[in-house]
Amino acid sequence: RDSENVATSTAATGDTVIATGTTASSTPAARVDELRFDTIGPSIGQELKERAIYAVLIALLVIIAYVAWAFRKVSKPVASWKYGVVSIVALFHDIMVVVGVFALLGRYAGIEIDSAFIAALLTVLGYSVNDTIVVLDRVRENLPRSNEDFLGTVDTSISQTVARSINTTLTTVLALLALLFFGGETIRYFILALTIGISSGAYSSIFIAAPLLILWEKWGRRRAT
Repeated sequence: RDSENVATSTAATGDTVIATGTTASSTPAARVDELRFDTIGPSIGQELKERAIYAVLIALLVIIAYVAWAFRKVSKPVASWKYGVVSIVALFHDIMVVVGVFALLGRYAGIEIDSAFIAALLTVLGYSVNDTIVVLDRVRENLPRSNEDFLGTVDTSISQTVARSINTTLTTVLALLALLFFGGETIRYFILALTIGISSGAYSSIFIAAPLLILWEKWGRRRAT
């Protein structure tokens, strides 16, 4: 089988359609199997960028509303909506890590993003917020029964959840690496984005979300005195 690329251009928009397929040349009537179909160009690129921004913003708003509702019974020493805000900061960090890596790959390796990249970003959001909520929920559970201050409670909560976060992330990343190296070409960059984002989410929930919550509590305490 021979791999062939067929490209056609549209003069009105400057977009290019690229079809990748394989041809069984040994048969009398050569059969072409379509493996991938991409459309790239200025108008498609602008539309893709707008869709990505809208999708991520809507997902972030829904997540902050959900986290604030889930922690609605927590009022002291940090209000419930602040749990949602620190979660969003951690998630925004994860998204920026993925986008930054792909920006570098696009600059130096010629990689272009597509709709699968948007799906990867949304998947990273869902996975990372789960990691963050696990840590913050343990903080919420420990607050009523802890004799420590807020810093000590958060530190204890992180210690109780860090092994779970590392083990879950490690098993997921190992599966993704198998797909990355042995999977098909069409999903390679989708899997790469997931691997980067999930790895980033493993430490952002511990080293960004939880410390921000502590800093916010300290700042509120200083304002009150």
